[in-house]
Amino acid sequence: MASANSLTAGRQLCLLADDVVRVLLRRIPQNSPAILHGYHRFSIKGRVYPAILPVENKKVTGRVLLGITLPELEILDKFEDFEYEKRVVDVSLKDTPDVLQAYTYVWAKSDDTNLYGEWDFEVWRESKMKDFVNMTMGFVEEESKPRVVTYESYYKPE
Repeated sequence: MASANSLTAGRQLCLLADDVVRVLLRRIPQNSPAILHGYHRFSIKGRVYPAILPVENKKVTGRVLLGITLPELEILDKFEDFEYEKRVVDVSLKDTPDVLQAYTYVWAKSDDTNLYGEWDFEVWRESKMKDFVNMTMGFVEEESKPRVVTYESYYKPE
C-alpha cells in the first residue's frame, strides 16, 4: 500500500455534489466515477450527510477527485472534522479496469446506533443539497469554526 505522503497531491474519494466541492475548493477537480468495495454508505439519524463503514459484500459508488493539492486536502480534512477518519483505500474506476489508491473519510464511530439503512444521494440532492451548500458556505466564511459546529448551528435539532 502506498504511503499517505504519495497520495497527498493526488486522489480523494469523497463529496458527490459538485456544488459542495466548488464552495470548498473554489474549483471542481477532474474526477472519475469509482467503486469502493467492502464498504456501505449509511444514513445517520439527525444528520443530512452519510457515513461509510466497512461492511462485507457491500460497495459504495462514488467518484475519485484527481489532482487534489495539499492545501485542498487540508480543507477537506477540516470539513470532514472529527466525525470521520481519513483512510487510504483501493477504489475501482468504473470506466476502466484500473484500481487506484485514494483517501476516503470513514465514520469514526463504527458502533454508532444512529446509523441505519442506505443513504441516497439523489434524494439528498433533491431535498437537502441547497441548504447543505448554504451551510458549507457558512463553514468556509467562518474558518475558525469546526464543520460540525457550523452544521449544528445551521440545522437545529427537530
